[in-house]
Amino acid sequence: MPIPDYQSIMLPLLKFAGDKNEHSIREAIEHIANIFNLSEEERREVLPSGQQYIIDNRVGWARTYLKKAGLLETTKRSYFKITDLGLEVLHKNPKEINVKFLEQFPQFIEFRNLRKEKEEEKEEENLTQTPQELLEYGYQRIKKDLTSELLNLVRKASPRFFEKLVVELLIKMGYGGSLKDAGKAIGQSGDGGIDGIIKEDKLGLDVIYIQAKRWENVVGSKEVRNFVGSLAGQKANKGVFIATSSFTKDALEYVKTIPHKVILIDGEMLAQLMIENDVGVSKITSYDIKKIDSDYFEEE
Repeated sequence: MPIPDYQSIMLPLLKFAGDKNEHSIREAIEHIANIFNLSEEERREVLPSGQQYIIDNRVGWARTYLKKAGLLETTKRSYFKITDLGLEVLHKNPKEINVKFLEQFPQFIEFRNLRKEKEEEKEEENLTQTPQELLEYGYQRIKKDLTSELLNLVRKASPRFFEKLVVELLIKMGYGGSLKDAGKAIGQSGDGGIDGIIKEDKLGLDVIYIQAKRWENVVGSKEVRNFVGSLAGQKANKGVFIATSSFTKDALEYVKTIPHKVILIDGEMLAQLMIENDVGVSKITSYDIKKIDSDYFEEE
């Protein structure tokens, strides 16, 4: 079944703590996953950042909200137990516990700092994602839109500008030595793209053969085979084929079967590399997400 949202987890989590014993967050996650019959695949589904399992994140936020309402309390790092108020709530046998239910508790209202209009409050009640998920998925949407817009501009650029763009990107990624050296190494325009060699490292201990095509059409295995043939002619073992479009399945499979090390970079990956290396984009703001350092508050 689908991974439950953090509000759906609140009541089962409080019931789990209803035995008055101290429990670890890991125990709670396992218990909730079993209650909702999550498959192994669902238990291992991660947030966009790849740094935390979704179910772990949602159980964590459910616990946080119950703590802020005074229904659970932290006993030590990563451990919690139910409070007297939490037991009172369970004795009333509520059908569900969600954000709206928790708003009856003053300490939760203070935590939420509710200063919203009624429509905004109603919208917030219907959210199924945790605040961290909303932030991460929001970031991914912004990045996806930026990738699309950036790729569109790259495809419209002149061959000379595209040549300059690829050189700058490779330098930002640590290849080619200086910008001056890299420009000399590549610097060969041709048929909507560039071709040439670039240093793999600043000392020039090895070189990489580059081919870049500012194409709208899908690049097939024929073009990639020709590129590999050029590698053999240059007695080179490594190559990067950059395209503003995409590669066919045959082309992708072909490079897996050859002795040469050839990397295929399609338009979407090119745009993502530009974003990651600050080529053609600029940072407008950043947010540092912090959490409590539990070790700091542990007294000897």
